[in-house]
Amino acid sequence: MGGWTAGDIPELRGRRAIVTGANSGIGYHTALQLARHGASVVLACRSAERGGAALDRMRTAAPDADIVLGSLDLADLSSVRTFAAEHGDGPLDILVNNAGVMAIPRRATADGFEMQFGTNHLGHFALTGLLLPALRAASAARVVTVTSGFAWAGRLRFDDLQGEHRYRKWSAYGQAKLANLIFAKELDRRVPELTSVAAHPGYAATNLQRTGPRMQGNTLMEKATDLGNTVMAQSAAAGALPSLYAATAPDVQGGACYGPRLLQYRGAPVKVVTPPQADRPNLGERLWKVSETLTGVTYAEAHA
Repeated sequence: MGGWTAGDIPELRGRRAIVTGANSGIGYHTALQLARHGASVVLACRSAERGGAALDRMRTAAPDADIVLGSLDLADLSSVRTFAAEHGDGPLDILVNNAGVMAIPRRATADGFEMQFGTNHLGHFALTGLLLPALRAASAARVVTVTSGFAWAGRLRFDDLQGEHRYRKWSAYGQAKLANLIFAKELDRRVPELTSVAAHPGYAATNLQRTGPRMQGNTLMEKATDLGNTVMAQSAAAGALPSLYAATAPDVQGGACYGPRLLQYRGAPVKVVTPPQADRPNLGERLWKVSETLTGVTYAEAHA
């Protein structure tokens, strides 16, 4: 059907990138294509075993690529700080906040946060803030934060962000993905030296959809998810295109969101409409303050 493809990624030699959750799915294909086009890429993965396997596959697919593996658990702020200390030296041109969990039973992070909000939003908020000096050291850095179409159904429940009083897995996921989108827009407003954008993959076949049913032991739902991925979803490689466009295309606009052009469901990446609440300054400011308080990470010299 035409449109922007991975073949349109510009030459990235001399640029450094970090991709979270790069061991599978959209993160894997995002990291692989950045590396194929010359970027030096850090695969930020929670599992050393799965990360190592992904690294081996990438080196087979792109033998000349500059790829290294880093250990990062976004559900543990001590891990986030350690990773940032190890990989925050020197300019960082591209940060793709991709990793996440979806619609899982209620679990808590190492720091006591609800797992979806803690991993998808707070972990990436802390990581980006800790890597901010490296991002500012680059000439035109970009931060891409991966959201979802479920952000349209999201609502920030500031009176119960951690789902302690009432937890519904899909509501919690929508809240986390809305937080990702609001964060991307607020970061672009507060730190004008870099370009912060959001991206979402539409419906892409990844392992993400299987995790929740598997954790609940719901074999029937897991099989239904697999069927949906096979019949209706686009590939993970296609789902990575909005992230790649947001990270590399020359006409990207700060604060915008990029997703599939066909009903935000599938197809080539384009700038897409976002839910109205994502552009409300009071929500962005409140989420920012709460995130700083919860993570203990503040953005030096960021403009309020």
